[in-house]
Amino acid sequence: MLSIKGLHVFYGGIHALRGIDLDVADGQIISLIGANGAGKSTTLKSIMGLVPKTEGTIIWNDTDITSTHTKEVVKQGIVLCPEGRRVFPDLTVEENLRIGAYLRNDKDGIQKDKDWVYDLFPRMKEREWQLAGTLSGGEQQMLAVGRALMSKPKLLMLDEPSLGLAPLVIKDIFTIIKEIKEAGVNVLLIEQNAKAALEISDYAYVMETGTITMSGAGKELLNDERVKKAYLGE
Repeated sequence: MLSIKGLHVFYGGIHALRGIDLDVADGQIISLIGANGAGKSTTLKSIMGLVPKTEGTIIWNDTDITSTHTKEVVKQGIVLCPEGRRVFPDLTVEENLRIGAYLRNDKDGIQKDKDWVYDLFPRMKEREWQLAGTLSGGEQQMLAVGRALMSKPKLLMLDEPSLGLAPLVIKDIFTIIKEIKEAGVNVLLIEQNAKAALEISDYAYVMETGTITMSGAGKELLNDERVKKAYLGE
């Protein structure tokens, strides 16, 4: 489905990605774990066409999208829910969701997906006409994920969806990520909570200083002594 081969990215004089290889198969949740500055967010931004690549290829369903403009990447069915939520604070929940569908013109399909988002996040339905800036942090994260789903993605990329949230809200977010996968949307996840991410992942990659150092099934890495020591606090 998605295949990254030999990808290099530079930020000024910093070699942010050093020839990484990564695959996302259909019907899976894939996680990227690693310390801050390892290159995880840069990987997602590279897929979206938000940072220039110096070498390597990104293939999406047999199409080379390495140099594709961000808008066209979204049209292809890939969307990024960025770190920090980035909802539009002066717009309502409803308006934020409609912005997520800005590239679509299938009115019935948009309404159907909006209903699905409200099923996933009942609190959003209750606050449909509330300004996004007045929502709690957890509610804003739910809205950010819902807005991303309104573009009807085939691959949803989530950058730190649990950051700064209360434990009960985090549990809800991870339950919903599994529901999104079960609905047929593939997920590429960056998550500081490595344990929670690995528990729901079909496959995962460990990144260190711009390189992939380990990979394997989520449960396999969850039980790996090196991962436990470095990322699980054991």
